[in-house]
Amino acid sequence: MDIIQVVSLGLIAALLIILLKEQKSSAAFLLLLFTVIIIFLSILDQVKYIFTLLSYIADQAQVEPVYFKTILKIIGIAYIAEFGAQLIRDAGLNSLASKVELAGKLFILMLAIPIVTAVIETILNFIPGHLG
Repeated sequence: MDIIQVVSLGLIAALLIILLKEQKSSAAFLLLLFTVIIIFLSILDQVKYIFTLLSYIADQAQVEPVYFKTILKIIGIAYIAEFGAQLIRDAGLNSLASKVELAGKLFILMLAIPIVTAVIETILNFIPGHLG
C-alpha cells in the first residue's frame, strides 16, 4: 500500500467515524481501531526494510550489536507507547494515555541505563588520573 492509499483510507475512515460517532460511538471506535490495524499492517514491509538498512549501517560502522539492538528496542517502545497513547486519547481517556506514555518512558530509561553507563565509563577513561 502506498502513501496515497494510506491517506485515502485514513480520510474515508475519518469521515465514517465522524458520521458514526454521534449514533454509535463504540462502532466508531471499532472502525478507528480496524483502520489503524490495517494501516499498521500495510507499513510492515517498510519497517522491515528500515530495520534491515539500519542493521547494515550498524555493521558497517562496527557498532556493538548489543547497543544497536537496545537502540532499536528503545525506538520500538517509543513508537508503540505513542501509538497506544493516541488510540487511548481517541477513546477520550487522556489520563490513561498519559500513564501509557509514562510507562513507555520508564521502559526506555531502563533500557538506556547500560548505554549511558558505557558512555560515562568511556569518558572517565579519557580523564587523566582517573583510576578505572
